[in-house]
Amino acid sequence: MHASPPTPPQTVAAAFAAAAAAWPRQAFLAVLPETANVYGIDAGELSYADAQARVAALRATYAAAGYGPGHRVGLLLDNRPAFFLHWFALNGLGVSVVPIHAELRAAELEYLVGHSEMALAVAPAPRHAELRVAAAAAGRPLQLMVDGDPPPAAPFASPFAAPQAAAAVGELSECALLYTSGTTGRPKGCMLPNRYYLHAGRWYAGVGGMAALRPGQERMLTPLPLVHMNAMAYSAMAMVLTGGCLIVLDRFHPSTWWSSVRESRATVVHYLGVMPSMLMKARSLPEDGHHLVRFGFGAGVDKALQAPFEQRFGFPLLEAWAMTETGAGAVVMAHDEPRAIGSSCFGREGPDVQVRLVADDGSEPGINEPGELWVRHAEEAHHTDPRYGFFAGYLKDEAATQEAWADGWFHTGDVVCRDAQGLLHFIDRRKNVIRRSGENISAVEVESVLNQHPAVKAAAVAATPDALRGDEVLACVVTHEPVPPAAREALAYGIVQHTLARLAYYKAPGYVVFVDALPLTASQKVSRGELKAGAPALPGQPHCIDTRTLKKRQH
Repeated sequence: MHASPPTPPQTVAAAFAAAAAAWPRQAFLAVLPETANVYGIDAGELSYADAQARVAALRATYAAAGYGPGHRVGLLLDNRPAFFLHWFALNGLGVSVVPIHAELRAAELEYLVGHSEMALAVAPAPRHAELRVAAAAAGRPLQLMVDGDPPPAAPFASPFAAPQAAAAVGELSECALLYTSGTTGRPKGCMLPNRYYLHAGRWYAGVGGMAALRPGQERMLTPLPLVHMNAMAYSAMAMVLTGGCLIVLDRFHPSTWWSSVRESRATVVHYLGVMPSMLMKARSLPEDGHHLVRFGFGAGVDKALQAPFEQRFGFPLLEAWAMTETGAGAVVMAHDEPRAIGSSCFGREGPDVQVRLVADDGSEPGINEPGELWVRHAEEAHHTDPRYGFFAGYLKDEAATQEAWADGWFHTGDVVCRDAQGLLHFIDRRKNVIRRSGENISAVEVESVLNQHPAVKAAAVAATPDALRGDEVLACVVTHEPVPPAAREALAYGIVQHTLARLAYYKAPGYVVFVDALPLTASQKVSRGELKAGAPALPGQPHCIDTRTLKKRQH
C-alpha cells in the first residue's frame, strides 16, 4: 500500500511549525540596526528554530491564561518581531488577532476596540493609557499587556462563534481581523481565515516568471506596515512557505534605503508607488546598481518613472493588483513580459482568476475603454468556490458583504481597461476613498471629525494630486462665521490640529479651503463629482491654506 501524502498545514501556526522543521537554522527574521534603534530592541537575525521555540513558549502562556477559539487579541506592535511571535502563538490556539495601526488615535481606537470586541491588546506601555480610555468610551472590558509579560486571564465568554474544540480549528477559522477604509464612513473589519494567508503564501511561492522565489534563498525586505495585507499576508507567508528571511523595517527611510538594501543582502523588495518617486529624486551615484535585488513587488509606481527607475537601479518593478478583501483569491500581477512598462499596466489574470469589466451602463466595455473591475476565483479551481482565498466577510455587516458580492462577482470599485493584448491597466478608483502614500482614507471618516470642530458648519473632503504621495487630503470648510483673510491660516491650523488629535496623521487635511457653500446635489447631498473635479485647481488659491507641514508622525 502507498502511504497517503501528508495533509498540508491548515493554519498559519502549523505552516510556520512545518517551516521550522524544514529550515531550522535558516534566518526567519532580520532586524537592521536602524530599525532596532527605533524600537529599542536588539538587531540581528532570528532563526526558524529559535522563533518556533519562542512561539511555543508564548502559546503555552496564552493557553494557561485561558485564551482559545473565539477570542480576539489586538496587536499594537508595529513591525517588531514580537508581532509574528504573538500572532503565531495565538493562531495555534485558534485565537484571531486584530492588528492595530500605531498611528490610530482616540476616535479610531474607540471604534476598533468596540467593534472588534477584542479581549486583550498587546502594546508598549506608553500606549496603554490611550487604549484604556478607548475601551472605556466604547463600553468594552479590555485587558492590556506588554510583550514579555505573562498574559492576564482571558474572559470567560468569547465574542464570536467558535469551534467547539481547538482540534476543530482549521483553514476556515478566523486568523485575523484586518480593518480597511470603508466607502461610506467607518472602516470595515475584514474577517480573514487561515486559508486567506496560506493561499497568499502559496500563490507567491508558485507565481513564477520574473517573481519566481527560490526556496531557502530569498531575503525579502519590506518597509510596509504589518497592519496591511501586503506585509502580513504576501511577504510574511511567502517567506514562511519558502524558508526565506523577512527583513522588516520600521518604515520607509529614503535617505538610508539603499544602505538597508545592501546591508540586509535583500534579494526582493516590496514597495508602494511613492517610494520609487522619492528614490528617483536623489542624485545618481555610481553604486546605484550595487545590490542583490532581483525584483520589486508593489503597486502604484508613477508610469513616467517606471522605466527610468528600472534602468537606473537595475531591477524590474513588478506591478500588481489586489485588495484586502480579495487576498490572493484574485490577484493580478505583471510578472511576465511584455509588461507594458509606463502605462499603469498590472498584467493579465492567471488561470485561477476570473475578471469581468463592467461599464457604467452595465455593458462590457471595448478595448481600451474603462469599466469597473469585478473579480472572483476561477470556478474550475478549488472546488468551484468563487470566494476561495478571499475574505470571509465584513464583521457585523452582512449587507455590505452581500452588496460587494452582488451577481456572484466581487465588485472592486476600481476602474480599469483592457488593451488589445489582453493586459489590464489601472485608471482610477470609483470609491470615495483617497489614497495617500499607500494609505486608504475614507473621506466621510475625516469629515465626521472636521464637523466636530466648533468653528465648522460643514465640511467635505476630496483628493487633490500630490507629486510625491499620489493624493493629498483637501478639505472644503464652511464656517459658522465669516473668516477674515488674516485669520484663515490660524483657523486652518487649528482645524488640522483638532483632526490630528483624533485621527492618524495621514488622514488630516493637507489643505484647508474656506468656502461659502459646498457643492450639493438636488437631494442636498455633497456632490462628490463636482468636488473631485474642482479639487485639483484649489491649492495655491488665496482661500486655500497649505497645512501639509503639520502632518507628521506622532511617534
